[in-house]
Amino acid sequence: MRDAAPTTIYLKDYAPFGYLVDEISLTFDLAPNATRVHSRIAFRPNPDATDRTFFLHGEQLSLISARIDDQPVEPEVTEKGLTCKVPDGPFTWETEVEIDPSGNTALEGLYMSNGMYCTQCEAEGFRKITYYPDRPDVMGVFSVRINGDLPVLLSNGNPVDSGEGFAEWHDPWPKPAYLFALVAGDLVAHSDRFTTVSGRDVALNLYVRPGDEGKCAFGMEALKKSMKWDEDVYGREYDLDVFNIVAVDDFNMGAMENKGLNIFNSSAVLASPETSTDANFERIEAIIAHEYFHNWTGNRITCRDWFQLCLKEGLTVFRDAQFTADMRSAAVKRIEDVIDLRARQFPEDNGPLAHPVRPESFQEINNFYTATVYEKGAEVIGILKRLVGDRAYAEALDLYFARHDGQACTIEDWLAVFEEVTGRDLSQFKRWYSDAGTPRVSVQEDWDGSTYTLTLSQQTPPTPGQPDKPPRVIPVAVGLLGPNGDELRPTEMLELTEARQSFRFDGLPSKPVPSILREFSAPVILDRDSPTSERAFLLAHDTDPFNRWEAGRSLARDTVLAMAVDGAAPNASYLDGIHAVLRDDTLDPAYRALMAGLPGQSELAGTLHERGITPDPMAIYQACEDLRQALAETCRDMLPRLHADTRVDAPYAPDAEQSGKRALAGTALALITRLDGGELAAEEYAAADNMTLQLTALAALLHAGKGETQLSQFHDQWRDDRLVMDKWFGLQVSMAKPDRAAQVAQALTQHADFNWKNPNRFRAVMGALATNHAGFHHASGAAYALLADWLIRLDPVNPQTTARMFTAFQTWRRYDADRQALIAAQLDRIAATPDLSPDSTEMIARIRGG
Repeated sequence: MRDAAPTTIYLKDYAPFGYLVDEISLTFDLAPNATRVHSRIAFRPNPDATDRTFFLHGEQLSLISARIDDQPVEPEVTEKGLTCKVPDGPFTWETEVEIDPSGNTALEGLYMSNGMYCTQCEAEGFRKITYYPDRPDVMGVFSVRINGDLPVLLSNGNPVDSGEGFAEWHDPWPKPAYLFALVAGDLVAHSDRFTTVSGRDVALNLYVRPGDEGKCAFGMEALKKSMKWDEDVYGREYDLDVFNIVAVDDFNMGAMENKGLNIFNSSAVLASPETSTDANFERIEAIIAHEYFHNWTGNRITCRDWFQLCLKEGLTVFRDAQFTADMRSAAVKRIEDVIDLRARQFPEDNGPLAHPVRPESFQEINNFYTATVYEKGAEVIGILKRLVGDRAYAEALDLYFARHDGQACTIEDWLAVFEEVTGRDLSQFKRWYSDAGTPRVSVQEDWDGSTYTLTLSQQTPPTPGQPDKPPRVIPVAVGLLGPNGDELRPTEMLELTEARQSFRFDGLPSKPVPSILREFSAPVILDRDSPTSERAFLLAHDTDPFNRWEAGRSLARDTVLAMAVDGAAPNASYLDGIHAVLRDDTLDPAYRALMAGLPGQSELAGTLHERGITPDPMAIYQACEDLRQALAETCRDMLPRLHADTRVDAPYAPDAEQSGKRALAGTALALITRLDGGELAAEEYAAADNMTLQLTALAALLHAGKGETQLSQFHDQWRDDRLVMDKWFGLQVSMAKPDRAAQVAQALTQHADFNWKNPNRFRAVMGALATNHAGFHHASGAAYALLADWLIRLDPVNPQTTARMFTAFQTWRRYDADRQALIAAQLDRIAATPDLSPDSTEMIARIRGG
């Protein structure tokens, strides 16, 4: 019986473990149902600890023997671990346990994926491998021996020895148990080498299943670019003789930064032009960079406890965003990040699942791998960098690495180096870590003929457990434009530190048009009633790429909402503005494609809710369709030329230039399909020589209510490629009309190729259903019931994937009483399931309690 009422753990209760670990030796005798793990650990008393209770975590382990200094002992064993009386001084602890990798469907600890052994130990998976103080502040040096009959046997660190049926590894750098990794399987390596800045030669290997060798080249190049960039920008050199990556089919996350042995979800590393889209290539490049950058911001310096998760994740997400901006387009990357932030993090921050970037408490740590910790955590790093400046940021990072290398640290440690370098008091800034919710910044203006005064006010709405929020320090980047679009004042960074604050700009020749929150300088909601004419002006003239896009986005949002609520006609200023952008050949094609996009339907529903209007998902859907149709009509004459001019005739390359052209050509094709019924899309599908073109054409056909023949052809062509088939499943659900979304998803769950135990395949269907806004929130409630059915089924098999899917319900109180009742009934039905996992129990309680 699983514990349905997990214990709440509080940051304020942190205490160091009673013992330090010097060395850990592990021996694995691999067997699918009965792997034996022998551990030998050198412990000594921790002089900083007051509690000397010797408790080792351990779950789903069969204890064979335990010894202290070679003498047998009989510890007290529970479902959560063991306790034992130990010596007062240094001692050696040994255990032998048996585990069942093939029966480990939760994909935590040591498990099997299609005959391959692999591990996932973050956050608390190592306790399913052997008895150990499974907490990030306990760091030690690991040596590993793997005995098994598989050809490839891998672990962390450097190879020490190998022979018939065994391999030995040693990691010289102390690490916590969550960074431990082991892989054993029938694998082939795509190999390369990298010479570090100091001249050290590093062997690089990307291990894949036989048959996937042709999908490795891009990932390897991305790794080498990441290693070079980290040296050039952050001064961080790799520190082992080998760096290994393994592609795994069954994986709950995108990837894991285990020291020297990164384990990747196959979808996050395998790529080829025939099977991967441009978006896949960019995602793979970013994830490889992210996991590699963790070598220093996460591994060499780790987090003291899981409350500090944002210390490693927020900083590393910020670093991988910098990397992508340097590799591709900084403006496009910033816009894409804000789109994602508003789609995932803002609803989290303004709903029942709201929590600080550094939470004060948790029950299941797996439930706090959230957009707030990752994406908002990265935004907070960006705020800090803007406040202190590039030079001070670089100096502070150098001090951070020098001072804390080999340590498990806290947010206080992180901020202390910035205070030391800059002399600034960052106590107010620290509220970004401690206070949940998205601040709202309102704007008032005054013009007296020569002086322009901008008055900013900030307020953060109440969130669960935090009713009152004091002012934060908010960097607000502002530029002032003249009537001809010239800059009267270039970008200036204002620091809003009070609830209400005024800023004066003197000596201006004319009343300016303000461009506020340039580059989205802080993750806030800007409340400002600006006239349509001003936003149209900014759409045409703003020199800040982000705010130019934002002006178009704002016009699109208000146009859709007026159409959905009041039955208004499409706004001519918006249509004309986007028409002008699309025909402007001087702009980056990727940027033009983004400009033509509409806000997400869930985001639009959230805006209506904030305005006190109950959103109607069907009305929002229809308004979006009508506006896109109007845009197609407005651009009718230029679309064929736009599509033709952005075709790529050169051999396929997943670089920024080609990807941008394909994105804009795809935007044109989608609009053309609304006019020609799919004739051009069918031609594009037949001629496509890469997955980006093929999938773009298929999506256009499905949206037009056609494409059944092509859908069948696609399945026959790619039925043996598991990652492409994930696309096939997901596309059908995401493109389904609202009244058919649940029906399509239900049918696909009965398909012979639907493997619901594989996280990628499950998310391809159920994740697509949850993000098909009008389909998921169809008045019938069919999608709510279908998702609930599958969460109940998945929970005992993989509670981590199950719990993360509950975010589909987090905005349920936005909607009308009937939809709320339907969702509440499904949440209650899930909650009543016998032996529901603690992961899901906590998520339901938080969603219902909000």
